[in-house]
Amino acid sequence: MTKHRAEQSMPVLGKKRSENKTVLIVAGTDSSGGAGLSCDVETVASFGLRSAVAVTAVTVQTDESVRHVELVAPALVADQMRAALAAHRMAAIKIGMLGAAEIIGAVSSVIAEHPGIPVVLDPVLASSSGRALLSLEAVGILRQILMPLCRLVTPNLPELALMAGAPPAQDEKEALRQGAVLLDAGAAALLIKGGHAAGDHSIDLLLEKGQPVHRFGAPRLPAEMRGTGCMLASAIAAGLASGAPLGRSVAKAKRFVFDKLAVAAETSSPR
Repeated sequence: MTKHRAEQSMPVLGKKRSENKTVLIVAGTDSSGGAGLSCDVETVASFGLRSAVAVTAVTVQTDESVRHVELVAPALVADQMRAALAAHRMAAIKIGMLGAAEIIGAVSSVIAEHPGIPVVLDPVLASSSGRALLSLEAVGILRQILMPLCRLVTPNLPELALMAGAPPAQDEKEALRQGAVLLDAGAAALLIKGGHAAGDHSIDLLLEKGQPVHRFGAPRLPAEMRGTGCMLASAIAAGLASGAPLGRSVAKAKRFVFDKLAVAAETSSPR
């Protein structure tokens, strides 16, 4: 099996790298198509960019639940990433589901080899249905090893709490305190997503050390849609890949996701 993999990879690694704007997506599959790799690739394409992929896990899931997860061997994840990076001049990297500490380590080692590429990490710690997708030990490794290598980390409030080692924040003040903990632990920037908070508006908080907090608000819509976290992080990665600064990339990505939710709300509303 090892010999076959090497024979297949050698011609790819020998080709001249593509100069097209490409985003490397490192994430798991979603058999329902609602989130994961399929959502990431579709989002990046909406911004006129192409994607390369490294699969971290194959999942069996519906819109209601995750039924099975099969993790990819860490070395194979790293091999996929290195082959993609050899074939294309990556303009950004988006990381989603990782699934295990060993995969986090493998991904981190490849990222460390390419420090000039902006990385957006969506810390997928649990599924929408509540199933844990990363152990507490692995969350600690993600925080210690991978998070400092990323341009942006995009936790929702439950993910922020797990990464900060605290109960879920009940207000903005507590969310900012937990965000400060992660900045002190080495995060370059955080986008704390407010989808789990209360109120008529969803407020996302962009934190960078030494910079004022930037707030990105949008009205809450009467619609539920899986994959919005994947979509948002991929859209931000696409913005960074196109050369836009972080704040502008976040604003444009927020608008993109809001428009998708607005369509879903319109479709689901009674006529």
